[in-house]
Parts: sequence; structure tokens; C-alpha cells
Amino acid sequence: MTRRVLVLGGTGEARQLAAALVDDGVDVLSSLAGRVADPRLPAGAVRVGGFGGAAGLTAWLHAHPVRAVVDVTHPFASTMTASAATAAERTGMPLLRLQRPGWAPEPGDDWRWVDSMEQAAAAVAGLGSVFLTTGRKSLDAFAGLPARCLVRSVDPPEPPLPERTVVVLARGPFTVEEELALMREHGVEAVVSKDSGGAMTAAKLTAARVLGIPVVLVRRPPVPEGVPVVGTVEEAVAWVRAQAG
Repeated sequence: MTRRVLVLGGTGEARQLAAALVDDGVDVLSSLAGRVADPRLPAGAVRVGGFGGAAGLTAWLHAHPVRAVVDVTHPFASTMTASAATAAERTGMPLLRLQRPGWAPEPGDDWRWVDSMEQAAAAVAGLGSVFLTTGRKSLDAFAGLPARCLVRSVDPPEPPLPERTVVVLARGPFTVEEELALMREHGVEAVVSKDSGGAMTAAKLTAARVLGIPVVLVRRPPVPEGVPVVGTVEEAVAWVRAQAG
């Protein structure tokens, strides 16, 4: 039986998992979507590019059988997660979802929860300066905002964009001091973010708390029914080990 494990990656946790599995003697193939021009590559073998939806991933798994699949894509990569669940069901392939826990508010936070990007845009429609940290692929929902919109991303965002968009090209993680300086420089009145979770991008939440400005948070999409979920790399490694038995 093959010892190869397919890791659907692109996140920090995916790189950590790949490194841990390689150290454990597992043959790891990490799949990256290819949306970032210069991605940080994980340990082990790597493929770049999509599969072509659930049907494409199903066909790929039939042609390249693996021991198991671990979905460690972004918490908002709902299309890939749904495709993985469908392909696993069709092929009988063991599937695990590794998803870091979402953020929890602390005293002094002013968080306003919404269910979609469109609702987030509506929540900040009356403000003059907004920090959009939802990712460059989600900006079309904010294209109609009259506010000055600060956008930070690794690669330049593509239109449609808000008319008054200010783009900062940078790769995190960022410190609280850096986030405070950026928000003060641009007079940010609210931060818009997905509930991505994790420490790497949490500094903006602390900075918003210090400045006393609200954060509009988009709730995560649900994980497909029946897919087991863990929150740590250690739990995922233990699950992969169990598949060998």
C-alpha cells in the first residue's frame, strides 16, 4: 500500500504538517492552488494548480491512489473543501480537515459579525476609510464603496476594485506596532476581515482594539457534513499514523 499522503495546502498549518509528516517518514505530496506568484513551498513533493473541481479530484485520486487526504486549505476555501469531501466519498479515500480555530474576542474588542462579503460591505458603507483584509480575491464585493479602501496583499489585486483603493504590497506576518502605524497613517475607521483564525494575522485585531475602532468579521463557511475536523497539526499527524494500520 502506498504511504503517500495528499495534503491540500497553501496555509502555514499545511507547511507545518508536511514537515512533520516528512520527518515521520511519510511520503507527502502537497497541492497548492497556485494563486500566489512566489509561494512558500512545503517539505516533500509539491504540485501546483487546481484539479478541476470534485470531478477532477476524483479522477486524480483514481489515477494517483494515496493513503489519505488531509485538507489544510484556508478556512474560507469552501469550494476546495467541498470538492475534497465529494471526491473522498466517491473514491472511499480517508479524508481529514485540519482547520485552525477561529478568533475569540477579548475585552475592549468591538466585533461585528456578518455572513458574507456583501454584508461586510454594507456594514462599512458610511465610513470614510476602511482597511480591507479579506484577501485580494474577495474585493469585488466592495467595488461600490465610496470610502478610501486600504488593501494589503502579496500580489497586486485585480479589478473590480473600490474607486479609492490604496494598495500596499507586503507579506506578513506583521507586528502590532506595524499595524498601528499603518492604520494611523491611513486614518482607518474600521477593519474588515474574514474569521481566518491563527496568530499570524491577529495583530490587526489587537491594533483595532488599541485604536478603539470596530472590526467587521465574516463568519466561516461550514465544513461539509461527515468530514472529521481537527484543530492542530499534532492531531493531524496522529490521524495519518492511524491510517497506516
